[in-house]
Amino acid sequence: QVQLVESGGGLVQTGGSLTLSCAASGRSISTYAMGWFRQAPGKEREFVAAITWGGGSTDYADSVKGRFTISRDNAKNTVYLQMNRLKPEDTAVYYCAAKFSFMNDLTTQQKEYNYWGQGTQVTVSS
Repeated sequence: QVQLVESGGGLVQTGGSLTLSCAASGRSISTYAMGWFRQAPGKEREFVAAITWGGGSTDYADSVKGRFTISRDNAKNTVYLQMNRLKPEDTAVYYCAAKFSFMNDLTTQQKEYNYWGQGTQVTVSS
């Protein structure tokens, strides 16, 4: 079992920055692809970013490309999401997810992730 706990959310003004952290426990995430997803009020949860085991490959939703950066520190069993130039439409609950992977790949598909955190709220004021 992998337990994931997100932190770092909060209230920020348009154009501001936040860094979310996802701390894993229970087992090492060094063989897990990791992803960030978000769910805005009244909307379905959507993919934000994903990263392979060693961090060599990443993928982003078009809406956050160039503004968000996903990274990981396997020694700390932690994944990060650096969010810059935030917009009101980035307001959502952000979730971290882990997917066991034999192939050092990544996925944007929620159904392929095995473990999820409880989420952290990000609110961007206009």
